[in-house]
Amino acid sequence: MAWILLIVAGLLEVAWSIGLKYTEGFTRLWPSVGTVAGIVASMLLLSQAARSLPIGTAYGVWVGIGAAGAAVLGMVVLGEPATAARIFFVVLLLVAVVGLKATSGH
Repeated sequence: MAWILLIVAGLLEVAWSIGLKYTEGFTRLWPSVGTVAGIVASMLLLSQAARSLPIGTAYGVWVGIGAAGAAVLGMVVLGEPATAARIFFVVLLLVAVVGLKATSGH
């Protein structure tokens, strides 16, 4: 169950990080409310997952999902450059996330 919570927390991190773009510096009410709600929910789920997972693994997986997801959505949705180098490093992030999961002992 902790892994499911952690994956959902990571996906919420992707959502709120992309949501930051739409808040325009927290000057737009509803995008700001949604972004803050995503931050709070993501942190709460991360804290619940970290109760039974090693914190280094939980935090690393959470950050990895968030960073990789934000980079991919940035390229696909926001029109950021999708260079071979960027794609390579996103793949490396995902490999690191899988490696942390595989070596966590849980």
